[in-house]
Amino acid sequence: MPRLPLLHRLLPQRSDSDAENGHEAAAPKQRRRPTPPPGELRRERRALLRLREERLRDLGGIALEMYRRDRFREDLVLERCAELIGLEARIHELEALLGNAKPLAGVPRSARCDCGAPLLWGSRFCANCGRPVPAETPR
Repeated sequence: MPRLPLLHRLLPQRSDSDAENGHEAAAPKQRRRPTPPPGELRRERRALLRLREERLRDLGGIALEMYRRDRFREDLVLERCAELIGLEARIHELEALLGNAKPLAGVPRSARCDCGAPLLWGSRFCANCGRPVPAETPR
């Protein structure tokens, strides 16, 4: 028997009678990967937020230098903006996953700002972004 390449050995073999009768081989079900733990998602989100802030500062510096030298490179700005949009898309994916994550039983949830930072008891402004804390926010 001739040696078949690995791909042909792994694929299910159809017989001619199956093809004549119209029986197609059922496609194997793809397994969904389990959602990573919330702590891992939060770490990735924090790292991406830091990277996003750094890239935003870099983009501002690049724009300033291009203005200062009177040489504007649209391709460079578009490339950096596309990178930032990709980072923001991943951050939104992580936020959606974290929104679906179930809190631990018996652990009270702390109040959070719109930016995601925890609000300290008695604070009137967010320590992270400076937004005023609504009066009706439970602490």
